[in-house]
Amino acid sequence: MNLFRGLRPLQRATALRDALAGVVLAAMDIPQVLGYSKIAGMPVITGLYSLLLPLVAFAAFGSSRYLVVAADSATAAIFAGGVSGLATPASAGYVALAGMVALLTAVILLLARLLRLGFIADFLSRTVLVGFLTGVGLQVGISVLSEMLGVPVNSRRPMVQLWELLRGLPRIHPPTLALAASVLAFVLVLRRFVPKLPAALVAVVAAIWASAALNFEGHGIATIGPVVGGLPHLGLMDLVSLREMNWKQVETLVTVSSSCAVMILTQSAATSRIYAAKHYQEVNENIDLFGLSAANAAAALTGGFVVNGSPTQTAMMEDVGGQSQLAQVATAAVVALVLLFLTGPLQYLPTCVLGVLVFLVALRLIDLRALKDVRSESPQEFALAVMTAAVVVLVGVEQGIVLAMVVSLLRVVQHSYHPHSGVLIADVSGTWKLVPVAPNVVTEPGLVLYRFGAALFYANAGRFLEEASSVIHPIPSAVRWLVVDAEAMTHVDYTAARVVLELKRNLTEAGVELAFARVPWDMRADFDRHHLTEAIGPQRIFNRIHDAIAAFQESKMPGDDKAVQTISDGSVR
Repeated sequence: MNLFRGLRPLQRATALRDALAGVVLAAMDIPQVLGYSKIAGMPVITGLYSLLLPLVAFAAFGSSRYLVVAADSATAAIFAGGVSGLATPASAGYVALAGMVALLTAVILLLARLLRLGFIADFLSRTVLVGFLTGVGLQVGISVLSEMLGVPVNSRRPMVQLWELLRGLPRIHPPTLALAASVLAFVLVLRRFVPKLPAALVAVVAAIWASAALNFEGHGIATIGPVVGGLPHLGLMDLVSLREMNWKQVETLVTVSSSCAVMILTQSAATSRIYAAKHYQEVNENIDLFGLSAANAAAALTGGFVVNGSPTQTAMMEDVGGQSQLAQVATAAVVALVLLFLTGPLQYLPTCVLGVLVFLVALRLIDLRALKDVRSESPQEFALAVMTAAVVVLVGVEQGIVLAMVVSLLRVVQHSYHPHSGVLIADVSGTWKLVPVAPNVVTEPGLVLYRFGAALFYANAGRFLEEASSVIHPIPSAVRWLVVDAEAMTHVDYTAARVVLELKRNLTEAGVELAFARVPWDMRADFDRHHLTEAIGPQRIFNRIHDAIAAFQESKMPGDDKAVQTISDGSVR
């Protein structure tokens, strides 16, 4: 097996640069993964675990030089939304569920690798992905408002949480609100005027120092409390309790794991492709699937939760100068040192500050610019994005990712069901143009060149028959030949073949010759298998449109040119 391909070729000059980039990435990333662990409902320390062995596992088995695989807001939200009803967040049972979901996700990704299903990433459109992440951002942002305001809420449903917050506004804890507002403003100002500085890390360090020095907890400001330090223990946690689960709970875990796997596959593939294209490098999605599977298995074995290829963390890695997976390995080394020697001060971190970090992540997920662009260019797709976001907020993250997949696939089917079709007509310069199908539209007297712009299958076969038949009515005697331009037809299934045979019989009865032009070489096997070549006749299947026109010209009888005259727009009179 070709290990650590994302590090090679390894040179001394580039190795030093990547190692330094990894140290900077750790400084920027540690506060973020603390927030992601909060989104997932996991103990804070597990966020650091996601920056340890999972990073090294993907560096060892993946192909992308840039992709950072660690805790991520989208998969954290999917996990929390799916299993929060099975155990108390941050409890031992909940951590065991997290490990099982990560392990099941690893198995699903491994199966996807064995079946070479990396292409599935192409079936989740960017439009619905923007809508999904927007919904996740809204849900996550709402969920941490209670911590930022110091108002407790009981529900886990975003809209109910908002209602509880509105009712609890008179009980806002002023010191907590003041601290959260100050940290939020501080981070935003630093990002605006000193973008190279790790603003979140500076805010966390300052908040921990102030909390310890001024006894924030004594003034009613909640802190995260003692954090267990040291490296994680290898092994699956508390599997005894998992054996006691009923079938419905097992089904929930499988569903959540599948949703996580879909999100990991699509988001990671999109991110790795973007950076590979940007830096003129090759990336293999199927190899990356194995790396992602290994990373999630590592997360399961170290007491962590699902990890994903993170677009934001990958962008951060590139921004600080990292150009290979060596930067991620260096990040893991820094995190190991933090786990061994620096977890003690984390107990003083105010919960509201952690909430601010999560809130900032949520804001980044809400891509208003992308939504605006979609709305201006494609209102229908904008409506689908908004619908996906609404489902995430109102119903759940898990349902949102399922809807995103279904909507994306339905759009593919819709384009195939309503392909671009019409009659080919040559303009004054001799260039072919496509005009809508109509009874009185011909290519030239007696000839109709009909183009169908998709594979011919059971769903659109009826549309093909209807349009192909309409060009010879209500005056079938005016048309001698109907030639189907099959360049875009990559496939003909059994149902569609029966429709073509029916069209052939109808045209023959009407005295019209059916022919095909530009049939792709690989579709000739479909024609032979379904007996279309035999029914149509090999002499009526042409390689080029001009060959079909020449054959039509040769078949014309004297006087045919006078039978039908056309005007410049192609209509018959």
